[in-house]
Amino acid sequence: MTIKTQIEGAVLIVIMDRPESRNALNAKMREQFIEVWTAFRDNPELHAAILTGAGDQSFCAGADLKEIGAYYASMTAIERREHGEREPGLGALTRNFDPRKPVIAAINGHCLAGGLELALACDIRIAANHATFGLPETRRGILPGAGGTQRLPRALPFGIALEMILTGAPIDAEAALRWGLINHLTDKSELMDKAMTVASQIAMNGPLAIRAARDAVYQGACLPLDEALRLEQFHAESVRQSEDAREGVQAFIDKRPPVFRGK
Repeated sequence: MTIKTQIEGAVLIVIMDRPESRNALNAKMREQFIEVWTAFRDNPELHAAILTGAGDQSFCAGADLKEIGAYYASMTAIERREHGEREPGLGALTRNFDPRKPVIAAINGHCLAGGLELALACDIRIAANHATFGLPETRRGILPGAGGTQRLPRALPFGIALEMILTGAPIDAEAALRWGLINHLTDKSELMDKAMTVASQIAMNGPLAIRAARDAVYQGACLPLDEALRLEQFHAESVRQSEDAREGVQAFIDKRPPVFRGK
């Protein structure tokens, strides 16, 4: 298997397992990713996920151009896109698929090309201090076509993102933290512990509230403020009527941890 998974409590850990190829994504991994993320979305016992790469040298170097590149360039794939078929993107997260649960990228080395685009499609990014980040596609005569030209300028100051895209030059982990591309920076030996701490903090919260809050953030990001506030109330009201909301209030009154059931 080129994708390995394990479960710790309510957290799914997903590992890209091709360290000999810097965890580059091939066609087989694409199909496995679709299965993994679909199962994660549909499993009510799983509340958060961590995505990482095997080894400590590379999170993901992007698409394996010898394999998946040929697939995306094929006439069949082009025809499907031209006819509007909504197939999942790189790693099954970059386009046309939303697990509707938080995914944390634990970045353990080089995070380049499609690897950075995959990390950008995650909700939270945590990196080891030796990580590097870049979109070198223009150096190969192509452009970052798995969300890089759209998500990077939303994650970084516009000029910084544009420079990375147009030059293809990478930035180091300190710069990524400074510009807000990553949430936390750790020693490589502490990376997964930090990711698990954040994932566990999320997983102990009300799953309906987490899903609704995440939906509200993403759906409201490009709306005018007055429309976004109405959207927020739409999501908030359904959660207020839930059993979980009543349990959360009662647990606070009783001075005990809440027991959420996703209802």
